[in-house]
Amino acid sequence: MAHTHDHSHAAHAANRTRLGVAIGIIGVFLVVQVIGGLLSGSLALLADAGHMAGDLLGLVLALGAAVVAARPATDRQTYGFRRFEVFGALANGVILVVVAVAVTAGAIGRLLAGGEGEAHEVAGGPMLAVAIAGLVANLVALFVLRGGAKDSINLRGAYLEVLGDTLGSALVIVAAVVIVTTGWDAADPIASLLIAALILPRAIMLLRDVMRVLSQSAPAETDVAEIRNHLLGTPGVVAVHDVHVWAITTGAHVFSAHVEVEPAVFAEGRVGALLDELGGCLSDHFDVAHSTFQLEPEGRAGREPQLHA
Repeated sequence: MAHTHDHSHAAHAANRTRLGVAIGIIGVFLVVQVIGGLLSGSLALLADAGHMAGDLLGLVLALGAAVVAARPATDRQTYGFRRFEVFGALANGVILVVVAVAVTAGAIGRLLAGGEGEAHEVAGGPMLAVAIAGLVANLVALFVLRGGAKDSINLRGAYLEVLGDTLGSALVIVAAVVIVTTGWDAADPIASLLIAALILPRAIMLLRDVMRVLSQSAPAETDVAEIRNHLLGTPGVVAVHDVHVWAITTGAHVFSAHVEVEPAVFAEGRVGALLDELGGCLSDHFDVAHSTFQLEPEGRAGREPQLHA
């Protein structure tokens, strides 16, 4: 258990370091991109800068959530503060939606203006140079965040934001090349619309994962029936009911159940050994961090007022 705790603490510390480095990279280049967008007149660059500003705010929120999540449990916060990682991911998802809507509105407005003979001239050369630099900066930030994205929903939200901005930078490069080679300025707002189209699905996916945690649904990768059958295979167990599985945050699963056992378990004093076996089963086979079992005599379920799964 101590080893697991130490490993978890080290992983959280590494994630905070990753976020700090990514914040530095994104923060520096955001200034470059805004200046480049203003000088070149590129909406796509400014749209990508807006996305990057959302990234930066999201990364700062993610870092704050990670710092709070590292605090130990208290009598008030009995599961600790790891749920704040989910709140950070929620904020990131909302930011992504707002940026996507704002970029879409700006791009449509510029396309309509172009159709009325008021096309906005874009300096393709500076736009291309800034976009290439932005792609490099985003790739570096992605590499930094990638290591913790699988284990933390908070870091996954930050990773998805930077991934979208990386794809956005690639689209800006394509638009800049088109403008430089053909002079077709409409490529700029079209690239902005494509950037928005990339942002929105990722935001919806992230918000879906957040809602699954906040609504205390069973984790997507968890098969409750399989867990129940696994517990029923434990010697001395005759029935399992009132099963609940949820997650505090990504990778921190919680389980509780009422377990009916043979009379011999109580008579022979095997309660402690059985609890150890059941807890070990969940920890080893289903990666459940916290498990609670209410051991009951056989037939107890029929006398309970309400039964769940």
